[in-house]
Amino acid sequence: MAGETRTLADFATALRYEDIPAPVIAITKSCIIDTVAVALFGSRLPWSRSVEEFSRHVGGSGASTILSPALKRVSAPAAALANGTFAHSFEFDNLRQPSIGVHPGSTATVGALAVAEEYGANGRDFLAALVAGNECMFRTGLAAKSTSELIGFHAPGLTGVFGSAFAASRIMGHGAHQTAMAIGIGGSLCSGLLAFAKAGNGGMVKRLHMGRAAEGGVTAAYLAGRGFEGPNVLLEGKFGYLDVYARDGDPALLVDELGTRWESLKIWFKMFPCHVTAQGPVRAVRDLLREHRFAASDVASIIIEVSEKVLSHHADPAPSDVGTAQYSLPFSVALALFRDPADPQAFLDGPNQDSRILELCKKIQLRPYGKPIAAGHNTTYWLEVMLADGRKLSTNKTEMDEFDTAETVEQLVEKKFLNLASRLPDDRAAELLARLKAIEECNIAEIFRF
Repeated sequence: MAGETRTLADFATALRYEDIPAPVIAITKSCIIDTVAVALFGSRLPWSRSVEEFSRHVGGSGASTILSPALKRVSAPAAALANGTFAHSFEFDNLRQPSIGVHPGSTATVGALAVAEEYGANGRDFLAALVAGNECMFRTGLAAKSTSELIGFHAPGLTGVFGSAFAASRIMGHGAHQTAMAIGIGGSLCSGLLAFAKAGNGGMVKRLHMGRAAEGGVTAAYLAGRGFEGPNVLLEGKFGYLDVYARDGDPALLVDELGTRWESLKIWFKMFPCHVTAQGPVRAVRDLLREHRFAASDVASIIIEVSEKVLSHHADPAPSDVGTAQYSLPFSVALALFRDPADPQAFLDGPNQDSRILELCKKIQLRPYGKPIAAGHNTTYWLEVMLADGRKLSTNKTEMDEFDTAETVEQLVEKKFLNLASRLPDDRAAELLARLKAIEECNIAEIFRF
């Protein structure tokens, strides 16, 4: 063991705002804006209301905002639990791409926000803490080599604890030793099983995994600050994270190019509220629909070549609830031929909204991709639509492209924000967006006060 946990703790403690490149700050701010938007929208869903009621029950009085339109305040762990669940409540939150099992918005971001509100952190310190947490968290995902989910763990429910703990520890002013202790504690708070992906039901629990990860990291940081201890080699040690939650993990990847290669630049923003492996095929079939002007009833069959991850986790042709429907590539593609997949309500109406969608799912064949796929590139695909008149329409796009639009990522995220946050009263959505865009100049305790 080379002390990788302590090396990450040293980095998280020492990183200064002035050391962070401007593009990293910019994408981190977009991550915050995107996260607040999806949390505000997600808060109104039935499963989110259950979690909000629980968080308010156990959260007492506090300074940390629950990101629902009422903007009630509770303790930081309770707010992290609620907001992480809200942000992941309908598959619209950001993630790292190529995939390594990390959702920075619904884990580290909401954990850091909750603690920063309580501590009255200034915007620059908050951003530095969040970048530090994200950079360390991304490396925990890289070191696991995308193997956690092969053995049944939902990876962001693991990695998210560490990102939240690193960021929260930094905001709390912990030194490297206390930060390492927070990680040591956090390793025992990791959770999230993929049983729902095989059961075909119970997908609601997936939303909770991010909230628990955010809450776990905050809790670990609080305990470390009060003298509680955990193993200081949690990430790399025997029976630690890489030993238990991964297969053939590589501790060296925990610190590879730390501080010189900025993993935060690989944060990716969803334009459809479904699993990331469906984003490319959904977009491709919508492009074919616009170009060739056929109807869903004209489709004889669809062939999609996909990664092994899709075949093993996202191939359910007959999902039974909203969560498993959003997790299903066949359902997402079939829905996109009947409804606008960028509209959250299209998915939230559930798998039984239109029998024609489920019938079309039966015509979608998933096959192994014809060439080797690099680890983490699970969005690689090839798609062909066969029409009843004999035409074959295919796409040559074999990777999920970046946004092919004249708009910048920042503009797209801001548009997404104003759409999803539209239920805030008065003109609060525009005012909140303005505050978040200038967050480095703000006191975080005032961001959500109106």
